Amino acid sequence: MILILGGTTEGRLAVRVTDAAGSPYWYSTRGGLQQVACKNGTHITGAMDEAAMTAFCREHGIRLLVDAAHPFATELHRTVASVAESLDLPVIRVERTYTDGEADIRWCDGYPDAVRRLEADGISRLLALTGVQTIAKLRPYWERHDCWFRILHREESLEKALQQGFPQERLVYYEEDDEAALIARLQPQAILTKESGESGGFSQKVAAAQAACLPLYAIRRPALPAGFETVTGEHGLRKAIEHHVPGFFPLRSGFTTGACATAASKAALLALLGRPVDDSVEVLFPDGERLSLPVAECALSPNPIEGAAFQRASDPFQARRGRLGLKEPAAPPGQHTQRPLSESATATVIKDAGDDPDVTNGSVIVATVAFSDEPGIHFLQGEGVGRVTLPGLGIPVGGPAINRVPRQMMEQNLSALYDGGLDVTISVPGGRELAQRTFNPKLGIVDGISIIGTSGIVRPFSNEAFVESIRREVDVAVAVGVTHLVINSGAKSEAYLRSRFPDLPPQAFVHYGNFIGDTLKIAAEHHIPKVTMGIMVGKAVKLAEGNLDTHSKRVVMNKSFLKEIAVEAGCSPEACAAIDDMTLARELWTRLDEADARRFFPALRDRCLRVCATAYPSTAGELALILVEE
Repeated sequence: MILILGGTTEGRLAVRVTDAAGSPYWYSTRGGLQQVACKNGTHITGAMDEAAMTAFCREHGIRLLVDAAHPFATELHRTVASVAESLDLPVIRVERTYTDGEADIRWCDGYPDAVRRLEADGISRLLALTGVQTIAKLRPYWERHDCWFRILHREESLEKALQQGFPQERLVYYEEDDEAALIARLQPQAILTKESGESGGFSQKVAAAQAACLPLYAIRRPALPAGFETVTGEHGLRKAIEHHVPGFFPLRSGFTTGACATAASKAALLALLGRPVDDSVEVLFPDGERLSLPVAECALSPNPIEGAAFQRASDPFQARRGRLGLKEPAAPPGQHTQRPLSESATATVIKDAGDDPDVTNGSVIVATVAFSDEPGIHFLQGEGVGRVTLPGLGIPVGGPAINRVPRQMMEQNLSALYDGGLDVTISVPGGRELAQRTFNPKLGIVDGISIIGTSGIVRPFSNEAFVESIRREVDVAVAVGVTHLVINSGAKSEAYLRSRFPDLPPQAFVHYGNFIGDTLKIAAEHHIPKVTMGIMVGKAVKLAEGNLDTHSKRVVMNKSFLKEIAVEAGCSPEACAAIDDMTLARELWTRLDEADARRFFPALRDRCLRVCATAYPSTAGELALILVEE
């Protein structure tokens, strides 16, 4: 069982992640004003001291504490740390994203320091954006100077401010004005805020102060207790929960080949630059989250440049550092270490797809990074990585099959370390054989697999990944000039449809699986003028009832609905009796006599077409449907 302590944006994120598991958990907030729906969790309210939290954890068998509270909730952080230590529980801290240090910010180590600095700087008119909880802490300042506090516009906050003796006329509310409007109206000499992170609007406050040419004072966030495991987003939280509470999620998540290639290339570049490489490397993901991936091996090229040994802090190194474009010293000032400068370095990461049935799970993803005389990052095709032969994938024809997002991930992570030219070769031993079990042959990708991933994360049996593969197939179809797209549920129906349309190229045939609606929407977005859908009767009866996603876990055969179609089509009473006796929809082919079949199946087809029109309207093109006998 898991106990989440929140009440913030990060608390809602933690609820969203844990709800997805379908397992029970507890969500605790100090007050009852936060409106959050826990589908599988129990929301409890009221502050808990160490004794109360300890008793709660013992009573409910808590195995993991998730601290998703405000960064300035120091008392709660200390309580969580004490309880975790006494009960030997792990703690995951869902941390906010913080901006890098701003030169124009006047940092304060606590509220007494802020009061001292404000008075020393002669600030007598202050706009405090630190919240109602800080009014008492700043009393020494506002009792002697003009000060406005912005608070939430609710009775609880107003009462707390008035209890501190703060004048009501000096209160302003979030709902009334943004920072720029407040500054224009109140004309303060300075702004005081807290280091509340991106979700706390810190960047907006900095921007407003800078736009008004006002000094911004900021209270540094307090340090977290030792031992907290920090994550910065939903993927890291899920991975941490999977590690500490095995079985909480029915299936483990994993990493894409793109994320693995990024981790391997970053490890190789670190080695090439003479920097230490640990057992794992931290990677920046497309959503801004940072996660660590394990590195299996990392080694410099066996053929270092002749005579390239140098001292890190020596003058020769400084010259090389400028030539190589290093963005930060490779070692602390004064440290002298002899290390050869190699031509290249190679690192490997083992692909872990979690519990997703990914053909690349367990594959070795290899990255070799070498310096280049040409500026920028250049991607090269290694063993087992495919080569693009058809347009439409957003990758140059003839180039390695490394998709757009993995390229961006590698560029972003590598350019943060080095701003010179690099050659990055990605290899996947055995990838040529694996590719035969993927869509690559149909997409015109030869000699290996693709390095893919839009988020860097593999969600088990990911709907998003399947729909993305459909989109890529349609992209290629359009690029090679297909104007008649034939969509089908799988290999059996495709074999029949290929016999019906022998003159169409292979790229014209696309599997939709269960995602009929998504596939039709993609076809409409691409303005494909003619679409033919082959569908077996089992999926057709679900589609006809209005289900554009026909997965068996979401919808089952509805006999009452089928009898309704039969009656409207003018079928005999025997047809309805046959439907009542059916176990599987495909029995319609054999249970209905010839006369009833001639009436029923056209009516079923027409119902399907009406439902499909919501995703592929007549304005998009011509849609035909073929019922495929099973």
